[in-house]
Amino acid sequence: MGKFHIAIDGPAGSGKTTVAKLVAEELDFGYLDTGAMYRAIALFLHENGIKESDDKGIDEVLSKVVFEYRDGRLYLNGKMVGDEIRTVEAGMLASRYAANPVVRKHLSRLQRDIADDRKMVVEGRDIGTVVLPDADLKVFLTASVEERAKRRWKELKEKGGNISYKEILKQLKERDERDSKREVAPLKPAEDAVVIDTTNLTPVEVVYKIVKIVMERLKK
Repeated sequence: MGKFHIAIDGPAGSGKTTVAKLVAEELDFGYLDTGAMYRAIALFLHENGIKESDDKGIDEVLSKVVFEYRDGRLYLNGKMVGDEIRTVEAGMLASRYAANPVVRKHLSRLQRDIADDRKMVVEGRDIGTVVLPDADLKVFLTASVEERAKRRWKELKEKGGNISYKEILKQLKERDERDSKREVAPLKPAEDAVVIDTTNLTPVEVVYKIVKIVMERLKK
């Protein structure tokens, strides 16, 4: 089998990353976390003093940026992208910069280049609608905002983060509002996406549902 793209979209805390990684592992596909690309770029631009409203500055920098996908890891300008992008601040920065059409234009192109002729699970917020509109399977994961906040709080707590559940809930609601109402590539399911509510499902149960659909489509 040559190219086969699985697009997994959904809001923060819906289980995208865990599920996408497990699906890729189960099927022996490559895995691309586009959210990591947005976080890495947002931090990169922020640290270089380029504001999210500076279209010209962003265009100049991103036209020279090199993203590579090697052995399942992302590299930005030759440097491996690590845990520095997993902070609450990086997430908020990513949401702000992602609203800029210039940022989305460049990163969508880079994401398509990486996925190109591969068997790939690609996760993000606009994969099925914008980045890979012809994906072989489009999945949109959702969950209640309270459940998503609880998951994110536990995840950050395990990493030693010191932030309250209430604060994370507030931030997620703000991010949902911003991501779903932005003019460019708003967060929404593709018309032909399979929507799965993960609120009361384990990651393994979600993976089982997705892999079952993939196997059925491959038979056809």
